[in-house]
Parts: sequence; structure tokens; C-alpha cells
Amino acid sequence: MRRARSATSRRHGVRPREDERMGRPKVPLPPKKLRLGGPQFSDDAYFLESARRESDRLVQSFGLRSSSRLLDVGCGVGRLAIGIIDRLGPIKAYHGVDVDPRYVDWCHKHIERAYPTYQFIRLDVGNPRYNPGGPALAGDFQHPFDDGSFEIVYLYSVFSHMGAEPVRIYLRDFRRILASNGRLFFTAFAEEGVPDISVNPKGYRREWSGPLHCVRYRRGFLESMLESSGFKVDRFDYETETDGQSAFSCSLKGIHAHQLQVD
Repeated sequence: MRRARSATSRRHGVRPREDERMGRPKVPLPPKKLRLGGPQFSDDAYFLESARRESDRLVQSFGLRSSSRLLDVGCGVGRLAIGIIDRLGPIKAYHGVDVDPRYVDWCHKHIERAYPTYQFIRLDVGNPRYNPGGPALAGDFQHPFDDGSFEIVYLYSVFSHMGAEPVRIYLRDFRRILASNGRLFFTAFAEEGVPDISVNPKGYRREWSGPLHCVRYRRGFLESMLESSGFKVDRFDYETETDGQSAFSCSLKGIHAHQLQVD
């Protein structure tokens, strides 16, 4: 398992390259009031560059191609979808799910209508921060997809706002909906030498406020949940992501490197 921490890998801390700053996106960019992730995303060039870089990450490290099937959990206003369309155009199947109907409605109107293989679904599950009135996540919860439906499951800044039991429930279901050679990517606040789980820890990186603004995990505890759900960590990149989150690249246990789309 590799661990990388180079300045160039801090994808959300670099200035947009000039060629990408001047490039026009293939779909409209979402209104600034709907963009989450920090004030930097209100800059159109930064937003578009970050979208393209996420697509590039999946192409280079996860084997994303036009024949791929991808699930984007917590898709928001379709940042990843915008990046994939810009780089690859249509793919076999992209499904974005989010608890906020505003994001899903915008994606329906501005992405799905132009690119029908990109589909967006509102997932009404409770989250104290993003959907406080939604129903509690049941232990037998399943995403509305068949077994083995995806080669890639992607979550950016989702587990960073979820407690341990909901994360376990999601991981168990990701094991079900991933193809045998499928890959899982997610970001999380993960550290060594801290309690298993801490909500809005004081003195950690910045000031946190409100429900589940920051859910920090002990790295070993989070990896034990992955292990018990049938996953292994192939790569861990420490604090390379937004607000100092770390990136986890995972595959299913029992799958060897030569069976993956990208080693």
C-alpha cells in the first residue's frame, strides 16, 4: 500500500492551469449559490479545473473509460459529471445520487437532458447536516441499483459528514453493487493517534460548527470497517483533499492487482 504526500498531488490547492482556465465547459456550470466545498469553488475556473482533475484521477488510477459504469454518491451539482463529460463525453452509465433535491433538479435540467446516460436520483435518507428531516438510515438499506451494477463507486466529502454506523451500512451495500473487479474511492478525515471517531474536534484544522461538520476517524478504525465490509485499501493519500481530508482507493478483498482495471 502506497502513501503519497507531494505538493503536486494537492489537487485542491493549486492554481488552475492557463489552458484549462480559458477552456469552455461542455455543460453549463452550476450557480455559485449551489456550490459546496468552500469559497474557492465559487471561482468558475477553479470549479471547472477541479471537475476535470477528478475525472483525470478516475481515468488514470481507476480505469474510467467510455464503457464504464459509475456511481457518484453525494453528487451535489454534478462536479464530477461535468469533469467526465468535458474529458470523455458520454459514458455507459453515470448515476449521481444526493439527498438535496435542489442539486438533483439542477442536474436533471442542465446535465441529464443533454447527456441521457448521466442520470440523477434524489436519495431521501436522513443526515443531521444535509437532510435533517429525512428518514433514518435502516440497517438493511440498499441503494436502488442491482448487484454488480458499477465498476466505480465514488464519494467526495461524504463520509466526512457521516457517523460510523451509516458508513458501515453504505460500505456493505457498496460491496453488493460493485462488479467483481470494481473500485471504491472516497475521502475522509483520517488520522493516527486519535479516538475512533470525533465529531467537530476542537483545534483540528479549523473551526467546525453545526451537526457533523467534521467527522474525524482514526485511520485504523476506518480501515477495520472497510475490512469487515469486504474491502482492502490499495492506496492512502494523506490530507491531499479539501480541508485536509485524505483519499482512500480501495478494491474488493480477494481481487488481485492484475484483475483490476488499473493496477
